[in-house]
Amino acid sequence: QVQLVESGGGLVQAGGSLRLSCAASGRTISSYVMGWFRQAPGKEREFVASINLGASIRYYADNVKGRFTISRDNAKNTVYLQMNSLKPEDTAVYYCAAKPRVTMSRTINEYDYWGQGTQVTVSS
Repeated sequence: QVQLVESGGGLVQAGGSLRLSCAASGRTISSYVMGWFRQAPGKEREFVASINLGASIRYYADNVKGRFTISRDNAKNTVYLQMNSLKPEDTAVYYCAAKPRVTMSRTINEYDYWGQGTQVTVSS
């Protein structure tokens, strides 16, 4: 079992930045593809970014590419999401997730472990 706890969310003005962290416990994340997803009110949960075991491959959703950066520190058992140039449409609960196989994925149901989420609100 992997337990994931997100932090770093908050209220920020449009154009601002936030850095989300996802701290893992129970098992090392070095064997997991890690991902970030988000869910806005009234909408389905959607893929944001993912990173492979060695941090050599990153996937991004088109609507965050160039603004968000996913990274990982396996020694600290932590994954990060740096979010720059935030827009009101980025407002959502952001979730960290772990996928126990090496293949990269943007698909929600391929991730077995989830955090409780952290709220990000971007004001215009």
